[in-house]
Amino acid sequence: MTFPRRALVCALLLTLPACKRGYYNLESHTSEFAYTVLSFSPVMANAAGFHRFAGDFLDEMLDDFSESALNKQRKFYHDFDHGFRKIPRERISPQDQADYDLILDQIKLSLLELEVIKSYKHNPTIYVESLGNAFFTPYSLTYSREDLRFYSIIRRLETVPKFMVVAKRNLVDSPEIWNRVAREENLGNIALIDGPIRTACPKKLRDAYDKAAKVAIDELKSFNTWLETDLSQRTSDWRLGAEHYAKKFPLVLANGDTPQGLLADAEAELVRVRAEMAKIAGKEGVKPMLNRIAQAHPSREAYFETAAKDLAETTQFVRDRQSLTLRDTSNLKVIETPEFMRGIYSVGGFNPAPVLHPELRASYWLTPIPANWPADRVESKLREYNTQGLALLTIHEAMPGHYVQSEVANLVEPRGRRVLRNIFGNGPAIEGWAVYATQMLLEQGYRNHSPELQMTFLKQQLRMIANTILDIRLHTMNMTDEQAMKLMLEDTYQEQEEATGKLQRAKLSSVQLPTYFAGWRAIVKMRDRQSKLPGFNLRKFHDDVLGMGALPVPAIERLLNAPAAGAPPSSK
Repeated sequence: MTFPRRALVCALLLTLPACKRGYYNLESHTSEFAYTVLSFSPVMANAAGFHRFAGDFLDEMLDDFSESALNKQRKFYHDFDHGFRKIPRERISPQDQADYDLILDQIKLSLLELEVIKSYKHNPTIYVESLGNAFFTPYSLTYSREDLRFYSIIRRLETVPKFMVVAKRNLVDSPEIWNRVAREENLGNIALIDGPIRTACPKKLRDAYDKAAKVAIDELKSFNTWLETDLSQRTSDWRLGAEHYAKKFPLVLANGDTPQGLLADAEAELVRVRAEMAKIAGKEGVKPMLNRIAQAHPSREAYFETAAKDLAETTQFVRDRQSLTLRDTSNLKVIETPEFMRGIYSVGGFNPAPVLHPELRASYWLTPIPANWPADRVESKLREYNTQGLALLTIHEAMPGHYVQSEVANLVEPRGRRVLRNIFGNGPAIEGWAVYATQMLLEQGYRNHSPELQMTFLKQQLRMIANTILDIRLHTMNMTDEQAMKLMLEDTYQEQEEATGKLQRAKLSSVQLPTYFAGWRAIVKMRDRQSKLPGFNLRKFHDDVLGMGALPVPAIERLLNAPAAGAPPSSK
């Protein structure tokens, strides 16, 4: 679907069509915002299944980080914001009010990035990961004929030199850790282009591919050299800083929490969970019990096979218990995390089916253990993701965590709302659901209420709590690496390999790690309140929550309490 760009949004926003119950219909404006923002990132649009906009074939384009393109984005957000705020919020339905609030928060967050934080001037991983996704999406998702997708890949490869010129022009300095990770992930880009994509290229396009790939690979190698020899001489601090953090935090969480309040709650919860673990361990002791659990782990060779078996087991459990409405799950595959994403996904992750092609593959990413790792690093990783820990990871990332959440969200109607809530999904709702879903399965007796599984879950709860403490203290309170490692290794019982990877992740991102704790806590409290209402049904509650997409939890609860005003239908 294509939506025309409008220079003066405000003049048209006042002509809202009326709909039932005397409300105005926000659908056309929701769609305009969502699709226009997608057009700013052809790579993100490609992943969402959005291919054309205002005459442009997005599949053949790379993201444009030039100053003129960024100015165009700034202007759009300011113009849209100016007109959108004239809409009388009280005259739109509760569902549209949720979209309205989501749009305004996203405008603020986008302008904070474009005008204040300006990561594109400091973070080379932005460019590296954008390129990786630009090639991996059309290679891995069969949304059109193979030859058409590879023609798009070739056109994107041909654009790499121009893309790299813009990247070098934009990057004025960088923290060394961002620089190093960018170089490592860029090697993954080179391997992707030179390896599996080249091998899969149709014969009739091989000559064109080889020509474009050679130029692109040369440019990527040159970029790595530039990062190492030039940009590395202009270092900066990876910390976001208290001032910027305070502005970003409420826009990302959108649930009323403050950094100081969430930090205090997390540190109190850490004490409570440790006490609960002590009760379960009893005379054996927490550390000895965790050590015993850690020793029971799959081999490196059986790591993926074990995750696949766990996925089958959890899927059957959810079907048997009817915890929620579970549809066909045949599109979910367990695959290796792409190399260009392993800097931040050092353990694993989830990549949903495109919101506009929901029938395509969804991927549970599992990051393989490198063959060149020494034995102690391998053992450390496997101890953390032991027989119990790997099962919990599978629940979180796939079943009934992120996979089920994304599949239901891809059914939201109308389509503009579906796209909006998908691409701007609320972090605490997304990560909070995955943590809550894990707790829910244990409550329902997954693996027969195993004390070992419960103990491992509580250990992972400590890790979730530590995520919040790390992010806030590292970015706003000058927490040192030594203090961070102590928190993880001693206070929350993490293995060395896990803690090392998490510290890197905390330096690569900001205001993402607190979303797990904030979201889990909000969903649990919401369930507790809803369970006290007449006629409460747990399965219906889960279906209704998931059926709204990844809205902020307070918005979800407002809709739960106003079913006649537009809450989605649910199972009985």
